[in-house]
Amino acid sequence: MTPGLTVGQALVQATRRLAAAGVEGASRDARWLLAWALGTPPERLTLALPEPMTSDTAARFDIAIARRVTHEPVSHITGRRLFWGREFAVDRDVLDPRPETEVLVELALAEPFERVLDLGTGTGCILVTLLAERPEAIGTGTDISAAARSHAWGNAVRHRVSDRVEILASDWFRPLDDRGIAGRFDLVVSNPPYIAAAEMAGLSRDVREHEPRLALTDEGDGLSAYRAIAAGVEKVLAPGGRVLVEIGPAQARAVAAMFRQAGLDDVAVHPDLDGRDRVVSGRG
Repeated sequence: MTPGLTVGQALVQATRRLAAAGVEGASRDARWLLAWALGTPPERLTLALPEPMTSDTAARFDIAIARRVTHEPVSHITGRRLFWGREFAVDRDVLDPRPETEVLVELALAEPFERVLDLGTGTGCILVTLLAERPEAIGTGTDISAAARSHAWGNAVRHRVSDRVEILASDWFRPLDDRGIAGRFDLVVSNPPYIAAAEMAGLSRDVREHEPRLALTDEGDGLSAYRAIAAGVEKVLAPGGRVLVEIGPAQARAVAAMFRQAGLDDVAVHPDLDGRDRVVSGRG
């Protein structure tokens, strides 16, 4: 970063640098990172544009831009991601929460629930959000990744729901089967790895190179997690309980068929805001 710049000049310089590196949304990302470096809300950044950059802020911003040039996600650089109006701690060990997943949360909140199970909880963004929105509910999150479980617990503490949550090491329903949870949950949710191994090369560099592969793909056809969920979910669902899973846009028919074959009722497919199939639901 050139010494002696104003905040506005630094922003212009950084935007050009990101654009030259082929970063999509270069202007947006430069503004987010500059606001973060300044420690100011993004919506107030315009007020700071005429001010001179301090050496500390310039150094912090320069490092952030250098990381973004390598296509490291903005959320990994800042260590946080906004989801359903709350900030969640993130890094390269967990899947970055995405706006599409809020469709699943909206559907989950459309009916009352008392006990929720989040399979493959990752950051805990789904589970923590549901508990924060429903103060009377309690929940369990599972993940095979120790790093993900640590993030989920930290985010539960951050949003003051840790007294109503447990985070367990589990590969889908194992070892939940040994904990006496049959018929316990009236809501089961999951955003599992659904990218087929053959599709990984086509993902953006931001995702392919910086997000945990374990959270992205099953190293197969992208449907393994749904097979496991369909096979085991009725054991943990309370009578009339619901299951909601996020899917890839081309997976609705296959996942809905699995749910019906597993004996679930009221199986339905729900679109996201762009009209793409995003969630499959069923009822025990």
